[in-house]
Amino acid sequence: MSNRETGTLFIFLILLLAVSISGCGFFGEPQAVTEAWTGPGARDEQIVPTRPEDDGVHPMEDDNYVEHWYFDARLDNGYLVVGFLWASEMMTHKPGMELHIYRPSGEKVEVIKSYPESDLRVSEEKCDVWVGKNHAYAAYPEGGGLPVYHLFLSEGELEADLTFHSEIQGWRPGGGKTDYGDQGLFAWVVAVPRARVEGTIKIGEETIPAKGIGYHDHNWETADLKKVISHWYWGRVYTEDFTLLYAYVKTNRRFGEVASKPLMLAYKDRVVYSTGEMNLKDSDPIFNETANREYPRLLEIEVPEKLTLRLEVKDVIDAHNFLEDMNPVLKWGVNTFIGHPGWFRFRSDFTLKAVIDGVSYEEKGQTLHEMVALR
Repeated sequence: MSNRETGTLFIFLILLLAVSISGCGFFGEPQAVTEAWTGPGARDEQIVPTRPEDDGVHPMEDDNYVEHWYFDARLDNGYLVVGFLWASEMMTHKPGMELHIYRPSGEKVEVIKSYPESDLRVSEEKCDVWVGKNHAYAAYPEGGGLPVYHLFLSEGELEADLTFHSEIQGWRPGGGKTDYGDQGLFAWVVAVPRARVEGTIKIGEETIPAKGIGYHDHNWETADLKKVISHWYWGRVYTEDFTLLYAYVKTNRRFGEVASKPLMLAYKDRVVYSTGEMNLKDSDPIFNETANREYPRLLEIEVPEKLTLRLEVKDVIDAHNFLEDMNPVLKWGVNTFIGHPGWFRFRSDFTLKAVIDGVSYEEKGQTLHEMVALR
């Protein structure tokens, strides 16, 4: 390595260390994290369904503006389908699409593509998003009722043509957003907590009937989450009578290492709890070589006097090291001074215990959930 290259590397590592120290909160007081629960406390005593416009586009004049519509379907035949439409991607800030299909064997096939701005058409009034020929839209029945969503993603040899029949009203935690000081906001709306899904998926020349349980949410943000978040957990549980959604999003030291903890529980077609008064304990760490970091084998969630959820990881069905394509020297610098950023999708056994209107319930089964670590 030449003297010039050595000097450049030294300057880069100093800058990297400065960013890391700044993000850890050694400079200045921790910034405030403000949630939007309607109360009392960190919960919604009155649970209000989402509106069509909540699932429309929220364009913002900000360099960090990101917005996407997410769909997934857990099919009865063992396939898992995950799809995104982006108005502004996280890395390129261009429109884009993603389609990931997991076979019952665990094999993943996927396509990810960016598009020019001219290929984006999107509504502020409801979910009606076109990215090239890819399309997601909501149809609302005349006279009221829950919406039906249609998703069409097609690129290369992969295609998903799915219809989501909503079975539960849309939900958002409080006002649906969290403000992170001068870094901006992160918004989360779950337009379809649970749906009956039907349609087809295609892999090459193979057409596969699709039938199962579906989900759709919508995020937009102006906060650069790499500067805000340490890690998060996100997942859902479905049984015949219950639907549970949760997220646990912990900030770094600069933001006081506080956690946002939204959770929703529905019994049949009624949302009964919308709360941020959730406790989470993770334990029994296991190292994963693919992601180059540890993950917890056990997660235990509790909303005092209302519910407990225990998740025991059985399989890592997907994992990713966010630094895998980085120059080895830069990778060493990030791992040394910042952390080991990575992502997991787990398959776990769960036990859910809930009390509703004085009646106790217990459910068991398997579910999928995720972990993202930025440090």
